[in-house]
Amino acid sequence: MEGIKNKVSPKTKITYVKGCDVIETTPNEISKARNAARNADIAIVVIGEAGYRTNGEGRDVASLDLTGLQEELLKAVHATGTPTIVVLINGRPLSIRWASENIPAIVEAWMCGEQGGNAIAEVLFGDYNPSGRLPITIPRHSGQYPFYYNYSATKDGAGYIDMPATPLYEFGFGLSYTTFDYSNLSMPKEINKAGEVEVSVDVKNTGAVKGDEVVQLYINDIISTTSKPVKELKGYEKITLEPGEKKTVKLKLLPEDLSLFDRDMNFVVEPGTFEVMVGSSSQDIRLKGEFEVMK
Repeated sequence: MEGIKNKVSPKTKITYVKGCDVIETTPNEISKARNAARNADIAIVVIGEAGYRTNGEGRDVASLDLTGLQEELLKAVHATGTPTIVVLINGRPLSIRWASENIPAIVEAWMCGEQGGNAIAEVLFGDYNPSGRLPITIPRHSGQYPFYYNYSATKDGAGYIDMPATPLYEFGFGLSYTTFDYSNLSMPKEINKAGEVEVSVDVKNTGAVKGDEVVQLYINDIISTTSKPVKELKGYEKITLEPGEKKTVKLKLLPEDLSLFDRDMNFVVEPGTFEVMVGSSSQDIRLKGEFEVMK
């Protein structure tokens, strides 16, 4: 609340309604929140978790869905037709399926520090272009756990009857107020077992504002003597680009990045083909290539 007041004109009318508690069903001010949203130009709904009450040692949950009346509150505000933004305050991933499908703007703020309100307001009002990326996978439902992007190639690919098996938001995901284009992926075609691989890619800011992009490099050892993940993050770089600016990003793969424990528990680089995937998240892969480790 204070962060928003610090960003807007003194003439701006700000109406605050608690709406509901994070866990309990009282107070229930959903009708008041609905009326406030109906008379506003924009609604900001802050939901999620409640600090030490729901996070930390001994604060396990049976479900990752929003607790209490929070989703009911969000649906009531959204139903007014007023453009709605969700700000999530949470220490664990939340399976916000309805919000993801219906709310056009969601800010993942995690558990903020004492300047969190000002930081969130800077994002909401466009004074800061967000560039964070998820260090975890956010599921559609807690029943998907354990859930991670770098699953083994031996994993059964069967889905669910009632919902997709894909994540709600994948590892490495994050949006910006601008867009980026990837081109000119380059790497050597062959290396020896002790060799290094320099992967280069051109990234261009194709939007109208300055922004940061996190270029992510994943690999896949296509055929190996022991089971390997289908995708592993092996490098990343955060770059800042002005509108229309292009930069060449160079990321290096060392022998240890290509190694595995073989059947005799030796950490070795095996000969064979490695697939290289470069993109903006573990699913948003923009360019692919490959190189061969020679015998």
